[in-house]
Amino acid sequence: MTATHTLVMTGASRGIGRLAAERILAADPHVHLVVIARGDSGTELAAQLGRGGRTVSSVSADLGSLVSVRRAAAEIAEQLRSGQLPPLTGFVGNAGIQYTNALTAGADGLEATFTVNVLANHVFIRALTEHFQAGSRITITVSDTHFGDFKHNMGMVPGPVWQDPYALAKPGAFPKPSTTGAGRTAYSTSKLAAIYLIHEYARRLPEGVDVVGYNPGFVPGTGLARNADALSRFMMGRIMPLMAATPMATSLDDAGRHLADVVLGKTSAPTGAYVDKGTVERSSIESYDPAREADLWAAVEDLTTA
Repeated sequence: MTATHTLVMTGASRGIGRLAAERILAADPHVHLVVIARGDSGTELAAQLGRGGRTVSSVSADLGSLVSVRRAAAEIAEQLRSGQLPPLTGFVGNAGIQYTNALTAGADGLEATFTVNVLANHVFIRALTEHFQAGSRITITVSDTHFGDFKHNMGMVPGPVWQDPYALAKPGAFPKPSTTGAGRTAYSTSKLAAIYLIHEYARRLPEGVDVVGYNPGFVPGTGLARNADALSRFMMGRIMPLMAATPMATSLDDAGRHLADVVLGKTSAPTGAYVDKGTVERSSIESYDPAREADLWAAVEDLTTA
C-alpha cells in the first residue's frame, strides 16, 4: 500500500520503541516510518520492521554527536523537500540514555545524557519544523523521575537538580560526579529539561503542530541501564521484570502500546501535555516554570547551532 505520510522515530530498535513501532505500522498502513539508528543497524531494523509490505527506511545517526544528528536531520529534510518522502506528520523522540556517572562526554565534549535526552531531539525538531503538516504530532518520551519523590521513583533515582542550562550541558554538573547517583541525577534532570522544552515548543511550533510528553512509568527490562554495572544490569534485566505484574511498574507490552496510542492520536492530548501511560496528567510542580523554559530554549538554540 502506498505511503501517504512520514513519521520519523528515534529509539525504535529495542524495548518500548520497537514494540511501539510495530504497533504503529500495523495500525497505519499508509505511514512511511523513518527510523534513526546508529551505523548500519538501521538497515537491518528497517528490513525487519518492513516485513509484510510495510514502508520503512532508515537514516544513520549517533545521537551522542550533534554533528551526526545535524547531518541526519538535514538528510531527512532534503528527502522531504525533494518528495522522496511523503509529507511529514510526526516525530517520535523515544531514544534515551542513562549513565553510571555524570562525567561521560559525547563527541562534542558535552555531557552525554543531556546530549542524547535533550539536545538531539531539539536538533531534529528544529530542522524539521517547516516540514510538519497541519495535524502533526511530536511525541517525546519523558520520565516520572522528574518528580523526585518516592511515589514516582521508588527511591531508585534521585530527583532533578536544576542549574544553569550551560552547566547541565557540561560533564561534572552534579556533586560526586563519578558516582551512579550523579549519573541518575543527570538522567532525571534531563527529563525535567525535556518537559520544559515541550512547554516551549507548544508556544513556538506552527499552529496545528502539537507536541506532547509521554511517560511510560517504571518499565523493567528496557535497554536504559545498558551502561550500568553488571549487578544493576542483572537487576534490571532479570529481577525487576518480575515487578511488571504489580501496580508499581509498567510491562514492556503496555508501555509500547501506550506510546503507539499517543503517536497515533488515539490518546487525546492537547499540545504541551504530559501523558502518564495512557492518561493526560499534570507533571511535577517544578516542571511548570516559564522563566526556566525560556532560559533553556535560548541555551539549547545556542548549543545546537553549528
